[in-house]
Amino acid sequence: MSAANELTRAQRNDLRTLAAMIVPASDEYKVPGADDPAIQADMLATLGRDTALVAQALDHLARLAGQPLAELDPARRDAVATEFRATGGAAAATLVRVVLQCYYRDDRVLRSLGLELRAPFPKGYTLNEGDWALLDPVRVRAGTLRRAR
Repeated sequence: MSAANELTRAQRNDLRTLAAMIVPASDEYKVPGADDPAIQADMLATLGRDTALVAQALDHLARLAGQPLAELDPARRDAVATEFRATGGAAAATLVRVVLQCYYRDDRVLRSLGLELRAPFPKGYTLNEGDWALLDPVRVRAGTLRRAR
């Protein structure tokens, strides 16, 4: 069964509405919002192991909203979203991650960022040299991680 069939119509509608709130369309950058039909289709097609947590997050959102999110006035919708971020826990974080990962792999978005439309490997991407001292706290606690066998 596909993820689209595992989410109810109301959940899919709330997902679309919330996605538009997370990443709205931009005329300035000529990019769609995360509620774009192609991006939404990608989300539903690739939910996979995240389906249960996303459904849980959408159920929590529906309880907070008390009605479909799209039917709320903008101020109430923003208040519900703020409460959702504060109380949604891992499920809300998973939902936001899903929205962002699908949005940032859309060709139109990649083009607007000046990125080549290709997989990151095998060519890879060049990263600017960073401040290696930022890893010092990790090096200090090096013995706390379990060693691979």
